[in-house]
Amino acid sequence: MSYSLTCTDLFFAWPDGDVLFDGLSFVAGPVRSGLVGRNGAGKSTLLRLIAGRLNPQRGSIRVSGELGYLPQDLTLDVTLTVDQALGIAGIRKAITAIEAGDASEHNFSVVGDGWDVEERAEAMLGKLGLGSIGLDRSVGELSGGETILLGLAAELLKRPDVLLLDEPTNNLDLRARRQLYDAVDTFRGALIVVSHDRELLDRVDQIGDLRRGDLTWYGGNLTAYEEAVAVEQEAAERMVRSAESDLRKQKKELAEARMKMDRRRAAGQRAFEAGGIPKIVAGNLKRNAQVSAAKHIGMHADRFDAAKEALDDAEEKVHDDEKIRVDLPKTIVHAGRIVLKLEDYLLRTGLEASLEIRGPERIALVGPNGAGKSTLLHAIVADEKPLVPYRLLPQRLDLLRDDLSVVENLALMAPTVENQDRRSRLARFLFRGRAADQPVSTLSGGERFRATLAALLLAEPPPQLLMLDEPTNNLDLSSVTQLTDALASYQGALVVASHDLPFLRSIGITRWLQLDQHELVDIDPL
Repeated sequence: MSYSLTCTDLFFAWPDGDVLFDGLSFVAGPVRSGLVGRNGAGKSTLLRLIAGRLNPQRGSIRVSGELGYLPQDLTLDVTLTVDQALGIAGIRKAITAIEAGDASEHNFSVVGDGWDVEERAEAMLGKLGLGSIGLDRSVGELSGGETILLGLAAELLKRPDVLLLDEPTNNLDLRARRQLYDAVDTFRGALIVVSHDRELLDRVDQIGDLRRGDLTWYGGNLTAYEEAVAVEQEAAERMVRSAESDLRKQKKELAEARMKMDRRRAAGQRAFEAGGIPKIVAGNLKRNAQVSAAKHIGMHADRFDAAKEALDDAEEKVHDDEKIRVDLPKTIVHAGRIVLKLEDYLLRTGLEASLEIRGPERIALVGPNGAGKSTLLHAIVADEKPLVPYRLLPQRLDLLRDDLSVVENLALMAPTVENQDRRSRLARFLFRGRAADQPVSTLSGGERFRATLAALLLAEPPPQLLMLDEPTNNLDLSSVTQLTDALASYQGALVVASHDLPFLRSIGITRWLQLDQHELVDIDPL
């Protein structure tokens, strides 16, 4: 059987009237599909519609076969046991009762064809690197990453024909990510995964680009998609330049046609007033000239309108994924200068850490979930250990005041800078004009991240040590690129706690530190 899902003429609008989809139709066949798009494009909402968590106002969604869905905001009841979270506790209980002699019809009905469910569950947990947790363990004892993998195991145990994954690698450490990658590689059926994880998206068979309510499919993985889009964008930009040139030409010819008509009208009027043309002849000539001129101007006006429409169509094909272009000369740290020094620094995890950071080093802080990476960064800030001005970008983007605008928040962090200068600097972070006056509470996730990053990098005094805690979590690919662009201009020391290896490699890491519950050590690049 060929498993697939079909969405036909979907219309969905939020209660405030904001239309997200209007007539969206597509078919996803039995292949691995990646879904990309800017934050707010509707990727997670589309998965929720397919999964039945939301209802469209128009259109239909048809799924052939069993559906599995792992949401981005997965939360499991911490009082559950692992087998309850997997949905097999009732079957296990019935099997135990039958083996103890209770051969009731109810028990056999509960078991159905699930006699091997315990073996399958243990095999699935082992496949995902959770073989040691046991079916009777409490969910509350598991780490965040283990909880996500447990949720995936629960969906895979259903033997789904169509599987939806929404940002499944968020908050997963490197080991857990590799387990998930293997699960994706071996899945047979129709898979749609929403993710910003480049390594994961390079494992799919096609990419769906969700933009302005439309979905465009590209064959191949993320790398192939980016290459295809780059070619498309180059062609689209050529079309824009050509359309702009044609529009200028048609505008000039239309203006010239109107000037000629005005000159002829004026010449005819002068001739009539001089008495050189009989009144009746002048009237006929005037009417004929007006008809001819009207046709001539109408032709040029039509050409002008066509050129303008062609330009609009060409501009529609150009993506608006802008880049951050910023200079940060005041963040420079000279090579060799010590910016942070820890000696036998005791963390609440029990780890004694010793660390010295010099000059403009770029350090990747890696290690399993729960090892204490975030704890270390927050402890450094709390105890004011750095020897230079510093800033921390936390996982929770809670540094800005929601009731203030973007520019007002920057004023709190850079009070002596003139307002016009603040606005000029924010424009380089893509907050231009009125965008800088938006209340932070109204910003999308990507905009909020960009505003927070701008406030940190433009703060006074400029940070010469910048610490980032899992900065790419919940960012779309465009926002990750913007972060990379901003960090390319940063000239101070940088410490980034992250599991996102492609991102770490893209920002020029010079030193890799691994933190676990036993020690903090330098390691070779991963």
